[in-house]
Amino acid sequence: MTDGDGAPEHPTGLVLTTPGGTSFHFDPGALCLELLTTGGHGAHNRYEVLHRPSDLTHWLARSRLRLPAGTVRITDDQLTAARTLRDALWHLAAARAHGRTGDPADRATLNRAAAHPPLVPQIAPDGTAAAPLPADGSQLVSTLARDAIALLTGPHADRIRECRAHDCQLLFVDTSRPGRRRWCSMERCGNRNKVRALRARRVTDPAQEAEAVSGPPHRTFTS
Repeated sequence: MTDGDGAPEHPTGLVLTTPGGTSFHFDPGALCLELLTTGGHGAHNRYEVLHRPSDLTHWLARSRLRLPAGTVRITDDQLTAARTLRDALWHLAAARAHGRTGDPADRATLNRAAAHPPLVPQIAPDGTAAAPLPADGSQLVSTLARDAIALLTGPHADRIRECRAHDCQLLFVDTSRPGRRRWCSMERCGNRNKVRALRARRVTDPAQEAEAVSGPPHRTFTS
């Protein structure tokens, strides 16, 4: 569905916020990679936002699934399963971005999650997509795992990228026609790179320097 200007009424992707409070649009190109913006384990644990089942339902409403609160019932155990899947996918997608296949244990995690029944799609009376019938967290985790497997084994597997900024680890699928996407977002890392390149090409005076926008490291996942 589009608005009056022909643009998508609900564009895919998420709005992320940096530690400095700047917001930017990030579209990783796949549902499963949107899950990675919720945090992770190890060094990524400080970005964790999935503390309660309600946190996952909040993410669902923002994800490309656009599922409203109450559509999917999520228990504490199912939240844990979603986080386990996310961490395995982090490993596998990052490995693929650098030309490696990843750990067999992480692939086994995806396979186990995908073995459960997924969410069942519905069509509304007006012909648009509708929220699935009331479902549970295991179906959601299965849907995410199946999406991850389709990505990692499909035609875009070799287009999984890690943002080229030295202080950003966001992962995305490069769906551009030439396959040359380098940044998680041109609003953020792409713009910061252009500013650095401009500074490298010319000597600026203090007034010009103050106008350049660089910003702090932005690996954060708040809405």
